[in-house]
Amino acid sequence: MKGIICQQQKRRSCVMECWVLNESLSVILVLSWLGVNLYLFFDTFHWYEEEESFFYTRVILGSTLAWARASAVCLNFNCMLILLPVSRNLISFIRGASTCCRGTWRRQLDKNLKFHKLVAYGIAVNATIHIVAHACNLERYHRGHSAEAGGLLAALSKLGGTCNESYLNPIRTFRTNTTSELLMTITGISGLMISLAFILIMTSSTEFIRQTSYELFWCTHHLFIIFFISLAIHGAGRIVRGQTPESLLRHNVTFCRDHYAEWQAAAPCPVPQFSGKEPSAWKWVLGPVVLYACERLIRFWRFHQEVVITKVVSHPSGVLELHMKKRHFHMAPGQYVLIQCPSISWLEWHPFTLTSAPQEDFFSVHIRAAGDWTAALCRAFGAEGQAPKEPWNLPRLAVDGPFGAALTDVFRYPVSVCVAAGIGVTPFAAVLKSLWYRCCEPQPPLPLSKVYFYWICRDSRAFEWFADLLLSLETRMSEQGKTHLLSYHIFLTGWDENQVIHIALHWDENTDVITGLKQKTFYGRPNWNNEFRQIAYNHPSSSIGVFLCGPKALSQTLQRMCRLYSSADPRGVHFYYNKESF
Repeated sequence: MKGIICQQQKRRSCVMECWVLNESLSVILVLSWLGVNLYLFFDTFHWYEEEESFFYTRVILGSTLAWARASAVCLNFNCMLILLPVSRNLISFIRGASTCCRGTWRRQLDKNLKFHKLVAYGIAVNATIHIVAHACNLERYHRGHSAEAGGLLAALSKLGGTCNESYLNPIRTFRTNTTSELLMTITGISGLMISLAFILIMTSSTEFIRQTSYELFWCTHHLFIIFFISLAIHGAGRIVRGQTPESLLRHNVTFCRDHYAEWQAAAPCPVPQFSGKEPSAWKWVLGPVVLYACERLIRFWRFHQEVVITKVVSHPSGVLELHMKKRHFHMAPGQYVLIQCPSISWLEWHPFTLTSAPQEDFFSVHIRAAGDWTAALCRAFGAEGQAPKEPWNLPRLAVDGPFGAALTDVFRYPVSVCVAAGIGVTPFAAVLKSLWYRCCEPQPPLPLSKVYFYWICRDSRAFEWFADLLLSLETRMSEQGKTHLLSYHIFLTGWDENQVIHIALHWDENTDVITGLKQKTFYGRPNWNNEFRQIAYNHPSSSIGVFLCGPKALSQTLQRMCRLYSSADPRGVHFYYNKESF
């Protein structure tokens, strides 16, 4: 029993070491982001707690002044970062600069959406602190005019009643309705707009909303325009006020705070003068907003570039295949494009992985009707059993891209494991086609020496359009004597009684009944423990890239397998997980 426990503990320790080895850079980057947030928060908090010019403000507000300002600085920092991970052209440019961005650094670019979400959570936390702190501040401003208020607090609240005084308390009387007063100011209105826009963006970004109504997610996400405009003008109201530098020179706070009854226009304690803090949020977000505006200008320019549709294929499996041409379009295997169809929607752009190889004189995508927009596109192109349309009757398409994705690194590993689920096979079509062309034509040597391809599908009809590519690849590699380069495994997870009878009646020892390939189709799901164990055994000292385009549950399983079967020894086998995401 002790031996079993020791083995389990050793296994857990090995898994943890492998996780640290694979994810150490990600952890360092996240901790750096968290560290900057904490530094900004505590540094600003301390400054507002100690700064002499805000001494009288602290008399009214207490420590909630520092809480509000510290969270505001962190908000500005995170709002500066939030647009950078979704600047596709910027990320593609960095990814393309291979001399500056290699190995584990390139893998961080594939986690751009995860970082985008992390920064959004940072905004949510700091926004909550900021709102609660200012709610307390309003209450304390209001309490400064109450009958219970006395001494220095009452004296500060009454300032601003004469022409030679400036006010500190923006609430002028105890009878003032703080809510209505707030909503009549720039600060209040813009704060409300920021909060509503952010709440709608966050709530519509849940996985359930994105899967059931992508259009709702897409439209509400564009409220970021209102969010950033409101953020830029939020501080223009200058609600938070402090003593002016000139007043500090004449009005000694240390002495005069105890002689507030003697404040007069003349020395030794002249009436303190106050002014609002200058707005600074726009300084934080100006650069990223300009960068993102350039991003949209590039998309607008690409929108007006002509896209010629050369071929439309409607597959029986409910998949629409489009072949297109566009001037100066250059791609790499695994990249994706954004497609807009103005006749369906002038606003919506949807991502689709390119299924053609760079060696072909066109680029193609395969689209399955999985939502309102894709269903409308399939109908517009005569799919779903409709009569094919003439080329001049086809709707116009706009194409933005191509953009880099995780799959562009398939050829950078000595061994690559490609896993697809259902229509998730489309990203690997370009990879396998490129592999086919490399078998046909002399190419510069690549680090890649072996590809393991797994396709898990529920419906056998989905094999129809992709089986031809695999058959062609299988034949070409056999002719070139390179059958060792690709090992593919197809798994069918759903079948009925009629299919079983058909398979039994048409069984062939040489070819598969369903796909027509030499490799037989497996029924059920892969045993990933066995698969990873065998791959690790076949390549004992290799860096192995694992690439997935599929559901979250499968992603979690493969991540666990990568950690489990990676060696803690730097000289051993290491699995590096990469997931396709848009």
